[in-house]
Amino acid sequence: MFRIRTMFRSVAITASLFVLGSLVGAAELAAQQRETNAPPRAEQQRERRQDGKGRDENRQFRGGQRGSGEKYSIEQAISDKAQLHTIAFSGLAFLTGDFGASTFIPPGKVCDYFGFQYMRDIDAAGKGHNPMFLNRVAGNVLHVLNDEQKQIFLDLAEEQAPRLEALAEMRLPLVKAFHVQRDGQVPAGSTGLNKEAVSRYVGDIFAQDAELSLRRAEAMAQVASSLTSDQREYFAKMKFGDFNSWPDLDARDGNRQRGRPASQLVNVAYMTYVSEFFSWTAGSVKADTYFCPERHGTYFGGFYMKDMPAMGKRDYDISTSVTGNSGQAFVDDILTSEQRKHIDSILDMQRPALAETVKVREAISQELRQLLAGQAPVQERVVALGRRYGELDGEMSWYYATAFASVNQTLTAQQRAALMQLRNLDGYKSAPYYIYSRAVNIEPDLAGVDSFFFAPNAE
Repeated sequence: MFRIRTMFRSVAITASLFVLGSLVGAAELAAQQRETNAPPRAEQQRERRQDGKGRDENRQFRGGQRGSGEKYSIEQAISDKAQLHTIAFSGLAFLTGDFGASTFIPPGKVCDYFGFQYMRDIDAAGKGHNPMFLNRVAGNVLHVLNDEQKQIFLDLAEEQAPRLEALAEMRLPLVKAFHVQRDGQVPAGSTGLNKEAVSRYVGDIFAQDAELSLRRAEAMAQVASSLTSDQREYFAKMKFGDFNSWPDLDARDGNRQRGRPASQLVNVAYMTYVSEFFSWTAGSVKADTYFCPERHGTYFGGFYMKDMPAMGKRDYDISTSVTGNSGQAFVDDILTSEQRKHIDSILDMQRPALAETVKVREAISQELRQLLAGQAPVQERVVALGRRYGELDGEMSWYYATAFASVNQTLTAQQRAALMQLRNLDGYKSAPYYIYSRAVNIEPDLAGVDSFFFAPNAE
């Protein structure tokens, strides 16, 4: 095992709030790194998103109606087309990127059982992938909660920040192992990555994620149970999935009065809890279960490639089509038919694991939502479900890593040049590694990377 010791510098709340937006698409990652001289990215188109009708009975606050049509759903997320192009996008990022880029992940991609991803994806105003989205929902929640209720979230942020950092650190040796496989530098005598070892390790990561999620749900339920009738009435007027129905309040205005945070990660966690409080209490099991196609296999640099152009920009809509378009171009226009087979074959191999993932996420949501009804879920069951979720993610990630490595072995110089052009990140340089989206400008101390590979002469 390894340990990386870093200290978070104190940053002003206003700057930190740019970071918080990584929870809604990383357009707000400016607090961690500004690259104002980098060239603009071609894919900056905007899409308006329409959400689906209806809301189930599990939500706490009953606001207005949603728009018609449902573009984003769990069925769409696990469809072959969405999965193929998302996996291909990860492959493009992995084959053109480096270790540092592969460690980059928005904080909102952990402990994500609270409906925020669904709320942003179905936003009728099309603002779900803009930093204004998080700032406005958080601004309204902070406007309504009293000091005692806010303190519950702040105490939780201070409690969980060290564990959230450790969770990010756990990813690093796994990412390194995938790069070792990609580059053909496996330990002498080993036949390559061991699927069971990868799956088991990611299970450990997700088990800790589940513990943090349960504690987060307990705090949210505590605040929900303390709401006054006036507070409930205010939240009920805010429509889930409709940015334009929320009063124009900005979280940055209220937080300037709160002073400087103990650390950047404490502030990120605090704002996460505040924003997810609304999405969870106004949402449903359906919203909690939902995930976007890139939720799994987050070890290959896709988020870096997608989000980096948003760095330093306050009002930036990350294109909702860049993943699909770039992934499609990767497999359709650059790979040969033989190379593409490695990517196409993943769909059938991961299908059982992907289907089980939906069931596990739904079960976790149902367990956590017991707290809103005044009941206590069984911690051992929540953690066991989280561990199983991680094992499934590890299995799927092994499929990706080994397929990408096989493609990498056969790429021509012309193909590599075409891939770099498709990456479209000239002028950007990754940090040695990232703790979520915060750059760490020292080399990590890694140990145990060889444990992810078959031992020499082992089958």
